[in-house]
Amino acid sequence: MAVKSKSLRRSKPNYIYSIVGVALVLLILGIMGWMFLNLAQAGNAFKEDIRISAYLRTMNKDSITQIQQYISGQPYAKNVEYVNKEKAKEIWNKDNNEDWNKILDVNPLPESIDFYARAAYVNKDSLDKISNDIMRLYSNQITDLQYPSGLVNNLNERASKLGVIFLVVTIVLCVIVIISIDTTIRLAMFSNRFLIKTMQMVGATRSFIARPMNIRAIINGLISAVIAIIILFSLMQWAESQFPQLKAIHNTGLMITLFGGLIIIGISISLFSTHRSVLKYLRMKLDDLY
Repeated sequence: MAVKSKSLRRSKPNYIYSIVGVALVLLILGIMGWMFLNLAQAGNAFKEDIRISAYLRTMNKDSITQIQQYISGQPYAKNVEYVNKEKAKEIWNKDNNEDWNKILDVNPLPESIDFYARAAYVNKDSLDKISNDIMRLYSNQITDLQYPSGLVNNLNERASKLGVIFLVVTIVLCVIVIISIDTTIRLAMFSNRFLIKTMQMVGATRSFIARPMNIRAIINGLISAVIAIIILFSLMQWAESQFPQLKAIHNTGLMITLFGGLIIIGISISLFSTHRSVLKYLRMKLDDLY
């Protein structure tokens, strides 16, 4: 009993060190995950800010309403609006930062139905199909459907490149995280090697020895994940207060998923590393423990 109590007292500081060490590693992983989610959300926000214009040939209000209702009912469309000549002039002046009243007496801009496509549809193939479908149904009422194809292609190319870069970085980081947490846990378990061997020598079964340590590993992994989440959440709140643009792309559902992932990773790796260490010391001879 004296040996057991002494071993447990020695192990407590190591548990604290392992909890802090695992929390720091999970925090780094969480920051990378948050940056990736923000990048994806920012990319989607840029895509959904691309205006698509269906220029009208007809001036019949019923036909215009019918076209607007059709586009509004499609899964790809959001913020569908009818743009008359005055509204078109305001948009043009705003985009070009000038007023043509000093030059022109008439308004040459056509009326249109403008809308924004959801991020999943903002690519050349999808937008071409959308354009063809609308033009096929309303060729007599619409002269043309236009969107900035160069900008769309550029956004998708950049998103693909950044996605590959982040995928590689994520894989490398995950490997580093797993190795770091595994090493930290094994170092913490090193001080318990004599306790494990003593329990085995007095007849304790493998499951009896491993059970309390596995439970402790689960608790430690959970504590580490909670510490990492609290620090990460504080950093997120600070960043959003400094950069209001981040609030616009904030997604609570994705953040909850990220936090849940940190908890699962923290518990899983802690449990795996602890159980593996216990089995390792059970298989070792007493002389090899020194």
